Amino acid sequence: MAIEFNNKVESYVNGLPEFQKTYFKEIPSWLSDIKNEAIKSFSKLGFPTPLDEDWRFTNLAPISRNSFQIASNGISEVNKESIDKFSIPSLDCHKLIFVNGRYVSDLSDIKSDADGIVIKSLKEALNSDKDLVEKHLGKYAEYKNDAFISLNTAYFEDGVFVYVPKSKIAEKPVYVLNISTNEEAQSLVNPRNLVIVEDNAEVKVVEHYVSTAQNVYLSNVVTEFVLGENANAEHYMLELESKKAFNISTLRIQQKRSSNIKSHSILLGGAIVRNNVHPVLNGEGCNSDIFGLYLPKDRQHMDNFMRVEHASPHCDSRQFYNGILDDKARGVFHGRIVVHEGAMLTDAKQTNRNLLLSDTAQIDTKPQLEIYNYDVKCTHGATIGQMDDEAIFYLKSRGIPNKEARRIMLQSFTNETLESMSLEPVRESMENLILEWFEESFANK
Repeated sequence: MAIEFNNKVESYVNGLPEFQKTYFKEIPSWLSDIKNEAIKSFSKLGFPTPLDEDWRFTNLAPISRNSFQIASNGISEVNKESIDKFSIPSLDCHKLIFVNGRYVSDLSDIKSDADGIVIKSLKEALNSDKDLVEKHLGKYAEYKNDAFISLNTAYFEDGVFVYVPKSKIAEKPVYVLNISTNEEAQSLVNPRNLVIVEDNAEVKVVEHYVSTAQNVYLSNVVTEFVLGENANAEHYMLELESKKAFNISTLRIQQKRSSNIKSHSILLGGAIVRNNVHPVLNGEGCNSDIFGLYLPKDRQHMDNFMRVEHASPHCDSRQFYNGILDDKARGVFHGRIVVHEGAMLTDAKQTNRNLLLSDTAQIDTKPQLEIYNYDVKCTHGATIGQMDDEAIFYLKSRGIPNKEARRIMLQSFTNETLESMSLEPVRESMENLILEWFEESFANK
């Protein structure tokens, strides 16, 4: 029997006991307690509305007024050929396949790694690595204050678990392919990922979200990254889902002394997309670089919410987000740098640049600084504009056709973000998809 939710918050509250009974044979008591606390928080919070300051530019009525049900396994729609179709070509990696939020071991390929590096499904880790999971899961993503994190915490079933011990390097990236299938009813999936990188360790993780059909569903993702001292990590969020889907994703990063994180977000799919990135630099000498590129068209709505917390002195952070909007699309960039008391000698920079390719596209950009300490260097800037007619005219005067001139201009704009990616196969794959996006836009003009 499917677990269904209507447009009432109470249906999500009432469905949790049946969910735990159906999808967890023996749920640990500590996890059951967290899930029960999370659904209580969701009951109090409800879905955000534009009256909530952090959601003022995004109307979630299409989600809150809709009905969903827990997705079926959908495995019959996925095989090796479809995996190859969606996967990043030439990426030598540990590959974990999730279909409708559930791990499919037969289609996955986890290479044998020495030195205690652990890569597996989170559901499996609840038993095999229970001490690590219990120590960290739900300790950073604030489910008591965020409705979608609380909903994910209550209803997550599976996800990826990565553990890199002290001074170890995961030589191959961890590639997590999440596939949503064509469901008869509008489905809800809640992937939950936990990545623990201990002192002096290193890992790269790629989250890739795709759909087999242009159907309506809600993908509500939470990823927690825990970085020890001098740890290094790189994270990719590739959102290429159905143009009718809703995607809410949260990346919560907890950093210790002298750790480094580089985050990349590429948003191309979805009807309503909300991309939350929240690093906390909680140790002296941390560094956090956040890159993003969003390209909505038609009536897509893409909302990027950054909250970078400097909780310790001598930390650096950079935010570089670029958007290209076409047709009647709408974009949002809401970036906030918070410098806590005692976080002296903070160096933080935030940049948001946007190109509007039509008169009906719209962008709302809101850079913010909250500084509670002296002796810091914090800057922010945002630009909104259209294609430079003089630059295009110059290229055309050199014999370059109009479409090619526009493509060169747009490619130059997107390369600022793409060039920051260290995984070449991922970068090349995204470049090709973005070129296809350009071609589709030019064909309609």
